[in-house]
Amino acid sequence: MRILETESDFFVGVDLGQKRDYTAMCVVERRVRMLDEKSRVDWNFLRETKYHLRHLERVRLGTTYPEVVRRVVTLARSPTLLGKCEVVVDATGVGGAVVDLLRAARLGCEVTPVTITGGHEAVRVGREWRVPKRDLIVGLQVMFEKGDVEIAANIPQKEKFVKELMGMQVRVSATGHEQYGSWRDGEHDDLVLAVAMACWRAKTYIRWTLEGTEPLPGM
Repeated sequence: MRILETESDFFVGVDLGQKRDYTAMCVVERRVRMLDEKSRVDWNFLRETKYHLRHLERVRLGTTYPEVVRRVVTLARSPTLLGKCEVVVDATGVGGAVVDLLRAARLGCEVTPVTITGGHEAVRVGREWRVPKRDLIVGLQVMFEKGDVEIAANIPQKEKFVKELMGMQVRVSATGHEQYGSWRDGEHDDLVLAVAMACWRAKTYIRWTLEGTEPLPGM
């Protein structure tokens, strides 16, 4: 089967930490291939989508938010990502102020704030999203189970990320609400959340029309 065209987009996920929590960031590439074969349902060209975790880092504790912003700027303006990426940042808690700093930094790409909630469905309010933690975690786990995500071999934090992902569990509170996280002492979920936000946005953002030529707004 011949490949007619390949499109690549990049999504920078940023999970913001506090004093005792790490800030983590990642780069996920979404690669869409248009194949020389048409669907028997609507006769549009078939497309194959794969996701590649290209970069993953955990920022040292005590790093200020302006320093985090400068690091994100460096990533977004790198030759590979410049003009072809979207920054997806955790806007929960103090994250709103960091979103303002990122937008003021003129990254040359869209900045999408995500407030992580305990709700039941993702909702977009203006330019911001409210996304249940369950959607992020379970969605990422399903993508890995289906083999939709590949991890670059040379990522320094690869083993920590895999350990975090495997340690994610659900608990049901006394009020009946589901809570997702790693419940072992000393464990974190920053790497998983950074990747989960990037992959979630990569799946919800539609770039191609049926003809595969024009960009569409996020859904």
